[in-house]
Amino acid sequence: MPTALIDGIETRYEVIGDGPPLLMYSPAGFDATLDKWKTQGVYARIKLLGHLPRKYTCVVFDRRECGQSGGRVERIAWAHYVAQGRGLLDHLSFKRAHLLGGCMGCCPVVAFGVAHPEMVLSMTLYWPVGGAKYRISTHKRFADHLAYVEQHGLAGVVSLVMQEGKPFNAEPRGGPWASVIKNDRAFAEAYAKMEAEKYK
Repeated sequence: MPTALIDGIETRYEVIGDGPPLLMYSPAGFDATLDKWKTQGVYARIKLLGHLPRKYTCVVFDRRECGQSGGRVERIAWAHYVAQGRGLLDHLSFKRAHLLGGCMGCCPVVAFGVAHPEMVLSMTLYWPVGGAKYRISTHKRFADHLAYVEQHGLAGVVSLVMQEGKPFNAEPRGGPWASVIKNDRAFAEAYAKMEAEKYK
């Protein structure tokens, strides 16, 4: 599967179908991979990628820090995900595109529309999430990760991720860079050597 270097970070992507470009921000929160359009809950049932490529050039991708895409330890905001999507459209020479976000992918779609309205042909927000329960569960996930860092250090996080091999949403102790640690040895080595106090 192809990759594109966007802002120094590898992005795994796939282009499916023919027609106007449709940039698809994957569902599944901290495991937002292109596969989720076929395997995750309602998306598996409605089979969007069985229908949309008949009329659109669907651009699906692993969000940064997810799946086979790379990452960088920094404070991440919606703007970073917007930049990744825009960079992918630029890489593919698409000046404008329709946007579709599923689940947590809805948020970067909205942020993209605000940042680059001239590039957006339409926006579809499918099954947006949010609210107090999601906020509380996400805060707990980060608290579990930081407690593990406090007890075992960042090298301990790397050991856990290499042993368990699970993304952040499945194993909070591994943290939001778990997928990158698992797939990129150089990243894992640099991560393990970071100062925990600066990291926190």
